[in-house]
Amino acid sequence: MTLAAEKEMTHLGETCGCADHDHDLVHDLSRRLDALWRYDQYIANAEWRDEIAQFWRDAKAQEQQAIQRLKQLIKQEVRNDCF
Repeated sequence: MTLAAEKEMTHLGETCGCADHDHDLVHDLSRRLDALWRYDQYIANAEWRDEIAQFWRDAKAQEQQAIQRLKQLIKQEVRNDCF
């Protein structure tokens, strides 16, 4: 690693707003919400291809389930004062 790159990364991670596992929950929730936002467009783009459209509908349903589970876990962390 170059000296400039080392200097650039010297202080990363010194300040932490929450535990890593809580950050991971929030980060993944954000990623999944972004994906969910796109699924309706994917479904519309494949409207003439039934198998592809069904794949996107299935993926959307799975994403919605994962999002609900992540929300529950985040609520639990907040209730436990771990967040």
